[in-house]
Amino acid sequence: MERDSVKEPGDENGHEDREDTAAGQAGEPGLEHTRGSAAVRLCVLFPGATGTLIAARPHRSGVYVLELGGQDDAFARREAASAASAVDTLAPGLATARGISDRVRHLAFTHRACDLLGTTEPDIESAAALLSAATIDREGSVAVRAVDVRASTGIDTQQAERTLGGVLTDRGFGVDLDDPDHVLYAYLSDPDGDEEGGTGEACCALGWLAAESVRDFGQRQPTDRPFFQPGSMDPLEARALVNIAGAGPEATILDPMCGTGGLLLEAGLVGADVVGGDAQAKMVSGTRENLSYVLDGDGHPNRDSYPEPGDWGLFRSDASALPVADDAVDAAVFDAPYGRQSRIEGELAPLVAGALGEADRVAGRCVLVADRDWRESATDAGWTVTDYFRRRVHRSLIRHVHVLE
Repeated sequence: MERDSVKEPGDENGHEDREDTAAGQAGEPGLEHTRGSAAVRLCVLFPGATGTLIAARPHRSGVYVLELGGQDDAFARREAASAASAVDTLAPGLATARGISDRVRHLAFTHRACDLLGTTEPDIESAAALLSAATIDREGSVAVRAVDVRASTGIDTQQAERTLGGVLTDRGFGVDLDDPDHVLYAYLSDPDGDEEGGTGEACCALGWLAAESVRDFGQRQPTDRPFFQPGSMDPLEARALVNIAGAGPEATILDPMCGTGGLLLEAGLVGADVVGGDAQAKMVSGTRENLSYVLDGDGHPNRDSYPEPGDWGLFRSDASALPVADDAVDAAVFDAPYGRQSRIEGELAPLVAGALGEADRVAGRCVLVADRDWRESATDAGWTVTDYFRRRVHRSLIRHVHVLE
């Protein structure tokens, strides 16, 4: 499953400007810092700890339409599957699901989930006919929001909102555009008009808003953290990756090449316990600053919008020799060194292979990000590649995302 998608801020190489050290040059491993005393302490240095992968727990059942973000629908659907069940293609920028959990609020590439009323042709008349015939078991005020997904249909969305609002008014509902009790979304999408090459059917999907994701990524740039290195991964992409890994309350996530800690930050924000390591002392120290600032301090984006941050711990160690007990974490997620700027180009393959082998020892799932295809190495290390995506950062860099079980 290979897709190109656009784009993320970063330096020319799209990766942190770090001085990667080869295996054996990191010094003696040790626990640099731990906040929390339960899962994180058990994972690091102490044998006998175990982790259990926490699947999404649907709190609502039925059929939902998901409004996807970005240009890579396959990647967005894969992330959505961490918070919803039976996620499937509907139309460009849209997917369906048969159950959603509270984790929808913290997805990166899903904006909204709506209770699906039905689908029809992507025109205003068909949408009005569908709404007129639909059973509506709601009371109170309403508002209508029409979305021409990726400008693929050319529909006049204001006219669509007026027409559908009129249907609801005729059915006895009051309209309140500022603070409605219920919001009806009308999504119109057509693959023939989608420049991103999305798949699915041309349709209009009507649904009542059930959940919206927290959209604070643009306000949280890596440059705002106490410790920053050029090329640090954008929070939007980092959130998606940790979600695919299974981050959330009761899960423990490991990043054995933590760099400045961007992946750990996003996993911790959604409630996971996080454990990170790096071969460089300055990266461990910098990540400690960032985790303290964001998870424990004034850098947290909004404590009312997120679960309680998980516990966290850090150590200095080479990724191919982790001071972590067997099966101690639920998932590993890491951004491997990018060979063009790394000082260890000739030794990159054994380093990544070693990290994959260690991840297989300590975790039940792994998400590997790199500047090249490491599927063969992942298979050799004992993993099964369940998904593979190519994420375009800019003209000279594509990030390869490997989802491993």
